[in-house]
Amino acid sequence: MSANQAVFPLAVMARVLGVSEAGYHAWRQRAPSVRAVAEAALLKQIRTAHAGSGEIYGAPRVHATLAAQGARHGRKRIARLMREAGLVGVSRRRGGVVTTRRDREARPAPDLVDRNFSAEAPNQLWVGDITFVPTAAGFLYRAVVIDAWSRRVVGWSMASHLRTELMLDALEMAIMQRRPRDVIHHSDQGSQYTSLAFGGRCREAGVQPSMGSVGDASDNAMCESFFATLACALLDRRRFASQAHARMAVFTFTEGFYNPVRLHCALGYRSPIRSEQEMLANP
Repeated sequence: MSANQAVFPLAVMARVLGVSEAGYHAWRQRAPSVRAVAEAALLKQIRTAHAGSGEIYGAPRVHATLAAQGARHGRKRIARLMREAGLVGVSRRRGGVVTTRRDREARPAPDLVDRNFSAEAPNQLWVGDITFVPTAAGFLYRAVVIDAWSRRVVGWSMASHLRTELMLDALEMAIMQRRPRDVIHHSDQGSQYTSLAFGGRCREAGVQPSMGSVGDASDNAMCESFFATLACALLDRRRFASQAHARMAVFTFTEGFYNPVRLHCALGYRSPIRSEQEMLANP
C-alpha cells in the first residue's frame, strides 16, 4: 500500500485488499520487532564482511568471518539474509588457454606425490604451475609456487612469455623466502619444468622435482584450485588495459588478500598466513 499510495487512494486499496485503513496506519506506526532489529544489525555486519572480501565470499566464508569476530550466528540464517539481500559469492570458471606444452624428448621427474597434497610441516611439499592473465595488450603469464602445508603462495613471477625463466623466477623467490631443505616441488610435465635449467636449479637448491601425469588436472589440484580462485575473484571481474595494470592487480590480490586474508575451508577458515602463525606457535 505504501508503494502505491501516490497512484491509488488508501481507501480503495484497503477495500480491495480486505484490510482497514486504521489497521494499516497502526502497522505503519508500530515499532519494529526485536527480531527485525537484530536481523537488520546482522545484515549490516554481513554486508561489511561481504564487501571486505571484494564481494567474493559466499555464506560459509561470511559466517566464518563473523565467527572470527566473536559473532555467533547460524550459517543458514546468514545464507537466508544474504539471499534476501541479493548478496552472492563468486563461482569458479572452467577452461582457458593451454599453458602446458610437453617436450616429448625430455625425461620427466617421477611422481612423488600421487595426488596426496598433505604436508605436516612447512617446506615439505611445494606445488607449481602456470596460468594466464588476459589484457588488452596480450596475455600475461603467471607462475606460482605454493606451500601445501598452508596453501600460501611462497613464490611467483609474471611475464609476457612462457619461457623457462618464468618458472625459475618463481622458484627462486620461494627458495629465497623459505630456505627449504629437501622440499618436493610438484608440477605438471610442461617443457619449462622438464628443462635442464629448471632441473639444474632444483639440484643446486636441494629441491626434489616431482611431476604428475599428462593432461590430468587432478595431479596438480592445489594449483588448479588457486588459479580458479584467482579467476573468479579477480580475472573474471576486471578488464585490464595494460599488462602493468594486470601485474599490480594480481600482486595486490596475492599479497594483499589471498595470503593474509582469504579464508580457506581446508585450513579451518583461516588465511594462509594466519594458519602458519598459529601452527608454528602451537606445534
